[in-house]
Amino acid sequence: MNHQWIPDLTAISGVKYVAIADALGAAIDQGLVKPGDRLPPQRDLAARLGVDLTTVTRAYEAARVRGLIEGRGRSGSYVRDPSRIEVPRRQALDAGMNMPPELPRGILGRTIAQTIDQLMSHNAASSLQYQPAGGAREDRVAGAELLTRMGVSSGDDDVLITSGGQSALFAIMNAMFEAGDAIACGAFVYPGFRAIAERLGLRLIALHRMDADALRRACAQEAIKALYLVPTNDNPTAGTLTASDRQALAEVAEDHGIQIIEDDAYGALASAPIAPLASYVPHRTWHIVSTSKIISPALRVAFVRAPTIAASLRLASELHAATIMAPPLNVAMVSAWIGNGTFDLLLSKMREESAKRQMLAMQRLSDLDVSSHPEGYHLWLRLPPHLSGRDIGDLMRPTGLAVIPSERFAVGDAGPEAVRVSFGGAISLDRLKSALLTLQGYACAPANTSPLV
Repeated sequence: MNHQWIPDLTAISGVKYVAIADALGAAIDQGLVKPGDRLPPQRDLAARLGVDLTTVTRAYEAARVRGLIEGRGRSGSYVRDPSRIEVPRRQALDAGMNMPPELPRGILGRTIAQTIDQLMSHNAASSLQYQPAGGAREDRVAGAELLTRMGVSSGDDDVLITSGGQSALFAIMNAMFEAGDAIACGAFVYPGFRAIAERLGLRLIALHRMDADALRRACAQEAIKALYLVPTNDNPTAGTLTASDRQALAEVAEDHGIQIIEDDAYGALASAPIAPLASYVPHRTWHIVSTSKIISPALRVAFVRAPTIAASLRLASELHAATIMAPPLNVAMVSAWIGNGTFDLLLSKMREESAKRQMLAMQRLSDLDVSSHPEGYHLWLRLPPHLSGRDIGDLMRPTGLAVIPSERFAVGDAGPEAVRVSFGGAISLDRLKSALLTLQGYACAPANTSPLV
């Protein structure tokens, strides 16, 4: 249908073409214009707004880049229907990654495009230059604000910015430990951390239960240098440590003089957060919060709270040698989001989308041996003895549901068969429902009827 959408520019300040594109995005979000609506011709809109044609042309181009509209030749410009946007097949290459869900209606893409427009209009120079290895002060201040809100009291002097959580982990492990050092971790661990340990020659000591007694026993048997853990919605087991367990682990770390690497990759998605270990022993804890698992892996921005100023300086030197700096434009964007409330808004939408998918998964799989987090987008499914995690993963691959066998996460003996089931990324809810029913059928099949036998 034709739509006589006319934005109100009376209260705007700043670049007009950006304001027009912003107003269109807001109108779409509010339902004032709908997918398929034809926008006013550029000359007509320019005349109605009292601006030159170039301004409207640039506004429409900015909206097109954001994914808001599409051109249809001489027919004009139309509001784009997000449901008609095809997801590239490249996603299959990322099937083993635990990716956050794609937000509906292209919200994240539009937000990124809008923020870049604003940054380029107001403060382009500083965002396009080299930055200090640990981040510019104004960005470290933003990171400290975020970490403090998450329960880790921080100042800009002890916060560093890295190119994602993996970069932070590698730099910390390379700067603080030597080949042969023993690092305690769960019996199943994030594969990226295991890869770092292998590359650096570090020995991983599996705790078959992440609690104080297990850590104390490990310290009695080995010269443990550090404890690595994901305290909320662990990857892959989806376990979350209680407040008392966290405090008890912190006390053991203090008693034995070991460092803690607290990879808080998913904690920000929890609507009922639990105080991190860093709040108990800040002088022993490296606390990492990355945007990769809570907003998008494309941002490549993580904030690290170092245990001491000396440790912060040492890590800054390591980061400079490895990566020079985190991507300045991305960092400026995330800092702006923290300051203007967009970060919390995106977190809220991601939490809502994750909870929707988790609820759907539990409706299909709750009768099985499952661990999960209500606002997470993965779960841990323990399998009966006659089933193979590797075989189930192979059978599920065509469905688009990422099912990864426990052997990919195991430290030492893999133990009983299990799989991590991830339902983030671009998989639609309808396709997810179908895939979960398929998984349920495989996991519930008796031994003598299973397609895996």
